[in-house]
Amino acid sequence: MTLYPIEAGNFKLDGGAMFGVVPKTLWNKTNPADENNLIDMAARCLLIEEGDKLILIDTGMGDKQSDKFFGYYNLWGDNSIDKSLKKHGFSRNDVTDVFMTHLHFDHCGGSIQWNKDRTGYEPAFRNARFWSNKDHWKWATEPNAREKASFLKENILPMEQSGKLHFLERTSSEAFLESEYFNFGVFFADGHTDKQMIPHIQYKSKTLVFMADLLPTAGHIPLPYVMGYDTRPLLTLSEKEVFLSKAADEGYYLFLEHDAHNEIVTVKRTEKGIRLDEVYTFNELFN
Repeated sequence: MTLYPIEAGNFKLDGGAMFGVVPKTLWNKTNPADENNLIDMAARCLLIEEGDKLILIDTGMGDKQSDKFFGYYNLWGDNSIDKSLKKHGFSRNDVTDVFMTHLHFDHCGGSIQWNKDRTGYEPAFRNARFWSNKDHWKWATEPNAREKASFLKENILPMEQSGKLHFLERTSSEAFLESEYFNFGVFFADGHTDKQMIPHIQYKSKTLVFMADLLPTAGHIPLPYVMGYDTRPLLTLSEKEVFLSKAADEGYYLFLEHDAHNEIVTVKRTEKGIRLDEVYTFNELFN
């Protein structure tokens, strides 16, 4: 197995929305805001090369939305999936599987693109299967009013229409699933959105966890630092407590999808609770 970080682009979001009830005087220390109260965000995906599989975890926003839509998110930098794949010697057509932690537009938008004459949509990875789970798919295709703006039908329905949509099957109600197909474990978290999937990957004697929106940035490590976007913030609080305690005790390496400035972190127990321990780049940790 070989892993590659894939930088799908950078954007900005409102700092207050990203930290919920936490005052700006606190979160601004770790995630400094600009004059418009916006903080730097990344869309950092992960590519897994194993045998004849090339698995991409999440795909960022993509580029098919309107200029008005992207104007809300202040895109910056020149990262893209294509550039990042090419850097590692791959192209979109090499990807065999796209694993989506959840179906919010900033995680799955890059999975679908306009067709050639812009009359409809098609898979952006033409040789890949798309993976979700039945509970989250139902949640996303029958969205509640709070999340409706995040579940865009043009990102989601074309996956099913392509005939390449697959679901990770859960045989019990346990929160952790060992997936034989992907050879990594999946933790199901319900606080941010229903049945978000958090991959746990054993790699070079370390446990690397793709954090998605369970822990967007290193600044979100303290338990009360929960996004205003979460549908069940009190559940996120308890999920973070259980997960971060285990991460500290078992030495997990946390791969941060949305932290524009910190790729991988570890956490530790302190008198004030679980806190940041070490920060790593992917290359210095694994190369």
